[in-house]
Amino acid sequence: MERHEVIVVGGGIAGLTATAYLAREGFDVLLMEKNERCGGLINTFVKEGFRFEGGVRALESAGIILPMLKDLGIALETLENPVSVGIADHVIQVRSQANLHDYEVLLKSCYPESVEDVDRVIATIKRIMKDMQVLYGVSNPLFNDFRSDMAYFVKVYIPWFFKFLITLLNISRMRGPVEEFLDGIVRQRALRDIISQHFFKGTPTFFAMSYFYLYTDYFYPKGGVGQIAASVQDKILTSGGQIKTATEITTVNAAEKWISDSSGNRYAYENLIWAADLKTLYRITETAGLPPEVAGEIQTHRQKLLVAHGADSVLTLYAAVDTPPETFRELSNGHFFYTPSKQGLGEIHRSELKTLLENWATVTKADVLAWLDRFCQLTTYEISIPVLKEPAAAPEGKTGLIISTLFEYELVKRVYESGWYDEFRQEVEQRMIDVLTASIYPMLRENLLFKFSTTPLTIEKMVASSEGAIVGWSFEAPIPVTSSMLKINDTVKTPIPHVTQAGQWAYSPTGVPTAILTGRLAPDKLIRERKARARK
Repeated sequence: MERHEVIVVGGGIAGLTATAYLAREGFDVLLMEKNERCGGLINTFVKEGFRFEGGVRALESAGIILPMLKDLGIALETLENPVSVGIADHVIQVRSQANLHDYEVLLKSCYPESVEDVDRVIATIKRIMKDMQVLYGVSNPLFNDFRSDMAYFVKVYIPWFFKFLITLLNISRMRGPVEEFLDGIVRQRALRDIISQHFFKGTPTFFAMSYFYLYTDYFYPKGGVGQIAASVQDKILTSGGQIKTATEITTVNAAEKWISDSSGNRYAYENLIWAADLKTLYRITETAGLPPEVAGEIQTHRQKLLVAHGADSVLTLYAAVDTPPETFRELSNGHFFYTPSKQGLGEIHRSELKTLLENWATVTKADVLAWLDRFCQLTTYEISIPVLKEPAAAPEGKTGLIISTLFEYELVKRVYESGWYDEFRQEVEQRMIDVLTASIYPMLRENLLFKFSTTPLTIEKMVASSEGAIVGWSFEAPIPVTSSMLKINDTVKTPIPHVTQAGQWAYSPTGVPTAILTGRLAPDKLIRERKARARK
C-alpha cells in the first residue's frame, strides 16, 4: 500500500492550490484526479483550430487569484476581458465602473415606464460597489507574508480590516434572495426578470447585485483559462509534489486512514484533503471502527448533504463561424451578457418548469419542446468569444463562440431517462442558433462551420459535480455548509478524523476565488504545525 503524508483528492483549482502550498513546504503530498488531466471547470481545449473554454469563460481576481499566483511565484500573462451587456438591440460596453451610467441609460431605454425603479436598482449597485471595493480592494491576507513587510501591514491592512468588518455587516443585511429584494424595489415584472435571470435562482442579494463591479474585475489568461490550472500544476511538480490522474477514488476508510481507487489500489494517508464532490465523500466513507459518537456525527452530516441539491447548472453551445472577428467586435466585446428580448422569463424557468417536472409521466415531447421554444427566446445568454480576447484563439478570418445559459439539471436528466437526450441537445442547439440569428447575429446560421453542445449531465460526468452544479449548493433550500464570511475558516472542517475539505462545495456562495481560498485554508493547520516544529 502506498503511504503519503497528505493525499489531496480532486484536481480542480481548490485541490491544485492545496497541493501547491503543501509541496512548497516540503510535504510528501499526492494529488489524485479522476480525469486524464487536472483543472476541473477551469479547462481549455482546441477543436479544429478554435480555442474553447470547457468551464469558466474568464476569471475575476477578487483579491485572491492574482495574489495567489504571485505568492506561489507563478508568472501568468493576462489579457483584458472587457464585458458587454445587451438587451434586444441595445448594447453597452463595460470597461470601468464609470460605465454604470451607460447601464442605467440602457435599462431606462428598455423600460421607460420604470425610471424610478431603475434609479433604485442603480443606487443599490452603487452602494454595493463601495463595499466590493473594500472586500476586494487589497490582496487577501492569506496570500501575503506580513513578516517581510510589517510596515505595509500596519499602514494598509489594519485600516482595511475595520472597513472589512463593516462590509461584512452590510453583506449580512443583504443575504436574502435577490428575487425577493427586487420585488421590493422594482414594480415591473419584466425589469425584475431581466436583472434576476442573470443569476442562479435564489442568489443572495449582495452577491447578485455586485455583478456590475465584477464585470470590471474580469481578466483572461493568455492561452486560455486553463493556463491557470496548468501553471499551478507545474508548480506542484517542480516543488516535489506528486500527481496521479485517471484515478477515481471509491472508498475512504476513516478508521484505518486509507483510500482505494476503482482498480482496487489502496493509499494510506496521515491527512486527507477532499477537494472533490462533497456528496461523494460522504457516500463512500466507511465509519466502522470509529468511536460511536464520531460515526454518528458523520452519519448526521451524510444525511444532511445527500438530500441537498446543487445550484442551477449551464447548457452550452459551442459554434465555429466562417465570419471574421471584426464583425463580432462591432457588436460587443469578447465577453457578452445578452438577452434577446425585453420581456423577461417570468415563470417559465420557475413554476412552469416545476409543473412540467412534477407531471412528467403525462408530459409529451411536444410539451417539452414548446417550453424550450419560449425559454430560448427569453433567457439570458453568456457569450464568450475567445478570439476577441486573443487573436490566436481561432483560425484567421474565423470566429469561435461559447454560448451558455443557466439550465435545470432535472429537466435534462428526465429527458435522458426518457431516451431522447441526443435529440433534445440538437433541438436546443437549433433554437439557440435561430434566436441569436434573428436578433444579434444575423450571420450565424448561414456561416456555421460546426457546432456541438454540453449540458448539466456533461458537467456531472466530466467533473463529478452533483447535479452538474458549477457554484455548489442551491440557494433555494437550506445550505448544508458554511455560508458566512465570518466563519470562513470553518469551511474546511469535517467530522471525519484527519480529513478536511475544500472547493466549490465547501462554502456557499462560491466561485473560482472561493475555491482557491478554501484550497489555501485546507492545509493551513498542517503548514503552521510544520513551521512551528521547524522553529523549535
